[in-house]
Amino acid sequence: MSDGTARPDPFAAVRRALHDISQEENRAEIARTVDGTEASEIVALSGTELVASDGTHQLRLDPGRMARTGIPEVVLAQHKSAGDVVVSLRRLAGRQGRALASRLRPDQYDALAVLDAAPFSLTLHPVARVAIVAHDNAQPVPTGGRVGIISAGASDRPVALEAALMAGEMGCDVTQVEDVGVAGLHRLVEPLTSLLKDGVDAIVVAAGMDGALPSVVAGLVPVPVIGLPVSVGYGYGGDGTGALMSMLQSCAPGLAVVNIDNGIGAGSTAALIANTVAKSRGRRGL
Repeated sequence: MSDGTARPDPFAAVRRALHDISQEENRAEIARTVDGTEASEIVALSGTELVASDGTHQLRLDPGRMARTGIPEVVLAQHKSAGDVVVSLRRLAGRQGRALASRLRPDQYDALAVLDAAPFSLTLHPVARVAIVAHDNAQPVPTGGRVGIISAGASDRPVALEAALMAGEMGCDVTQVEDVGVAGLHRLVEPLTSLLKDGVDAIVVAAGMDGALPSVVAGLVPVPVIGLPVSVGYGYGGDGTGALMSMLQSCAPGLAVVNIDNGIGAGSTAALIANTVAKSRGRRGL
C-alpha cells in the first residue's frame, strides 16, 4: 500500500532525454571545433554528441553514459575504421577524461599514435587488444569497489585482462589470479582464500575448454561470480560454446554468465556490483 509519499520517477532522465531528442531541430547547437589536425562538426545534445568523422558518416557518441548507468561507453574497434576509432577516443576522452577501445585490429595501432600527444596520452594493452586514452593525465576515480579476476589457464589471459582493464576504468581495485584451472584445482585454494580475505565484492572467472572453474568458484564463495567463457579448446565446442553451455548449466547458484570472450561485459558487470556495494559500505561507515 502507498503511504501517500511521492516517489521519484526513476525514468525522469530518460524521459527528458527523449523529449530533448524530439526537439533536436529547435535546440541543437552546432559548434565548429578543431581536433588536432582535422575539423569536425559536433551537435551537442543532452550529453550525446554527433561527430562527422569523414564528412559523410556520423558517430553518435554518448559521453554521459557513465553518469547515467555507471558504465562508460566503450569503443568496439573490431569492425570500425581506424579513423572512426581515433575520432571516438579523442572526443570521449576530451569530454569524460578517459576512453577505452576494445578488440583492436593490428592495422589500427599505427593510426592510434596520433592520440599520444598533449593534451592526450595513449596506453596500449596488445595482449587484451585494448587502448586507453587519457586527457590531461586523467585517472579513474577510485570507488572503493573490489573485483577479483580469475583465469583458468594462460590461454584465457587476454580476455581476463580485458575484463580487468574495464573494471579498473570504472574505479575498482582489481586483483588478478592466473592459471588456477580445474586440471590442478589445488592451485586455486590459496589465491581464492586471499581474495576473500581482501573482501572482494564480485569475482570474474574466465575459462575455456570445459568451462568448469566458474561453477567451482561459485560453490565456494559468498559473493557474485561472473562466468566468462573463452574461445579456447579442441575440436567440437572448442570455439567457446562448450565452456558457455557448461556455465549456463551450472548447478552452483550465484553464477551469472556473459557471452563468449565478452571481457568488457564481465568486467563492467562485476564493477557495477562492486561499486554498488562500495556505496553501501560508505553509507554504513564501513
